[in-house]
Amino acid sequence: MPSYLVQVSYNSEAVAALAKKPQDRTAVVGKVVEKLGGSLKGAWLCFGDYDTVVVVDLPDNVSAAAFAMAISAGGSCKTVKTTPLMSVEEGQAAMKKAGGAGYKPVAK
Repeated sequence: MPSYLVQVSYNSEAVAALAKKPQDRTAVVGKVVEKLGGSLKGAWLCFGDYDTVVVVDLPDNVSAAAFAMAISAGGSCKTVKTTPLMSVEEGQAAMKKAGGAGYKPVAK
């Protein structure tokens, strides 16, 4: 099943609500992922450009897009970024395929 990295930044109202009443959103997010046919592999809080990241396994890109849309539609997130993840083996297969693709760079 494909894996996805989902990075989220909350809007100021959500950050204020979490600062006032801290909560673990893992169970809520996990239920949404399960309803879409997937599983939550891990969740982390962070600082910088994003406030939280999750790694999820979902059946396909449509399910991953539905997950991003569902959490975006809730109104607490100002940014949701979804990145498809590849295993090392898949990455190596892509490298091999790229090597034989015949791409010619722009000439100087």
